[in-house]
Amino acid sequence: MSPLDTFMFDWFGDTLFNVVLFNLVLIGPASFAAGHAVALTWRPWPQVVFYTALLSATLRFLDYALANGELLSLAGFGFGWAVQLAIAAFAYRLTRARQMVRQYPWLYRRKGLLGWDERH
Repeated sequence: MSPLDTFMFDWFGDTLFNVVLFNLVLIGPASFAAGHAVALTWRPWPQVVFYTALLSATLRFLDYALANGELLSLAGFGFGWAVQLAIAAFAYRLTRARQMVRQYPWLYRRKGLLGWDERH
């Protein structure tokens, strides 16, 4: 084992490969879909935080069940939650910007990828 793998196992409850695999490949698309769905249904931002916490708990279980990772790793949960929250927040803001411009074209215009601006 390399020193980096030892650090990752001690800190996040698993190896670097598994942390990246589970966070980005398995749970990442679900986080994107959660952020998109919350924005699409005009729900408030705190729901994204709640759903990503559930997805992070799922991530810990999948890591434990499939890769013999540490189930009750608080650092692993926190890191997974931060990654999932970033992905879901990006999807939420992307969807909300698109909604505002499409639904209210006389009020707003697109300003960059994640924003909108009032028309004058």
